[in-house]
Amino acid sequence: MRDLVFVAYLLALLFIAFKRPFMFTLVYAYIDIVAPQRLSYFLLNSVPLSMIVFGLAFLGYMVGDSKQDSRFSVRQGLMVLLLIYCGYTTIQAAVPEPALAKWGWVWKAMIFAIFLPLTLKTKLRLEALTLFMVLCASALIVTGGIKTLGSGGGYGVLVILIDDNAGLYEGSIISMVSICIIPLILWLANHGTIFPPDWRTKTYAYALTFAALLIPIGTQARTGLVCIAVLAVLQLRFVRYRFIYAGVAATIGLMSIPFLPQSFTDRMSTIENYKADESASTRFAVWQWTWEYAKSNPFGGGFDSYRLNEISYELADDPTATDEETDYFLDDDEPVEVVDESRAFHSSYFEMLGEQGYPGLIIWLVIHVGGIWRMEILRRRYEKSQKAGEKWVAPFAIALQHGHIIYMAGALFVGVAYLPFIYMLIALQIGLDTYMARRSEEARWKPIANRLTGGKIAQALPKPRRPFAN
Repeated sequence: MRDLVFVAYLLALLFIAFKRPFMFTLVYAYIDIVAPQRLSYFLLNSVPLSMIVFGLAFLGYMVGDSKQDSRFSVRQGLMVLLLIYCGYTTIQAAVPEPALAKWGWVWKAMIFAIFLPLTLKTKLRLEALTLFMVLCASALIVTGGIKTLGSGGGYGVLVILIDDNAGLYEGSIISMVSICIIPLILWLANHGTIFPPDWRTKTYAYALTFAALLIPIGTQARTGLVCIAVLAVLQLRFVRYRFIYAGVAATIGLMSIPFLPQSFTDRMSTIENYKADESASTRFAVWQWTWEYAKSNPFGGGFDSYRLNEISYELADDPTATDEETDYFLDDDEPVEVVDESRAFHSSYFEMLGEQGYPGLIIWLVIHVGGIWRMEILRRRYEKSQKAGEKWVAPFAIALQHGHIIYMAGALFVGVAYLPFIYMLIALQIGLDTYMARRSEEARWKPIANRLTGGKIAQALPKPRRPFAN
């Protein structure tokens, strides 16, 4: 029965998309985020949905969409360069078979991210993609939030829709993404037009924000706690009374501790006692190995080169652990040496360094840091604009910038260098940047054209078409 519901929903979306070709890109975003093929028992899990819908999206753009306002940005060029470089390192990969397996989905995510900004030519399209990203992620977030309220969750225990550990269904990744999209949720609640910002929209937005904050508790992912802290600090930039805000935030945090599951507070305490935590100790050992590996392999080892690592580290005794937990140690006063191999990078930065070397890491950092900087430029340019058609720009740039910064903080501890969701956010940044650049050029040339044509330029402008068609 569930398969029939998914098939009917997809067919309905595709039917609409044949009338509005841009909708194909939104359907692809839905498939990439929710992954209905994973939720299906037999009807969808054997069909290459992503490939089919991307083909339709590209064909719809080429056949049914105007190319006049499409622009190719510098960051899209950098993504093309990174894609080519990743292809080269895949050919030269130290572990060929796993590298090819990862390349099989990375190139699709990169191609879509390069293509997507070409379609984001209007404010409505930017908002539509933002809305789809938020609503698709909310399918996971609401489910996880409800389960957290009901059971308290647990590390590796909270099941979101399906028992899967890939993509957004992995605990640390969904925790990071949940906090990343909070600025976008609040922007839609205050500046959205598809769903007017009335009491119903705002009520759902605030409830979804609360559910997003619950996800790190339910998954007990320390990355989520770091992302919440970064979000709280970012909000200090724009609050009027910063000391009051900081005091209220600290008070709320302290008051919430008694209501948190004991397992959550115990796990978060390992941030302080990281030397006694095996997961944290493994991360440091892998990062050290990756640094040394990059010295001898400056151009990287290709995808999944972490499979070559052999690490050893000392695990100290945890003074807060129970007797059962200290059975791991031969002597409570002496650390135990742990030997391991083929451990994942557990950091996007070291993932890029180990797999793509220094050239790949530099290109990747320029793509991300460049996006944060461009959003800051747009914020400063439009934050004081009183034009009715521009009041949404600065808040949108802030939301995209804050979501990106939160990702960059969470990426320190999670290997999500090629996460498709984040590349959609980058596409939104590029789309906003190129759209506002085009509007600025039009505003600059329109008075000159009016003078040259005797004020008849307005008559020569094309009539506006339907929202999704323009």
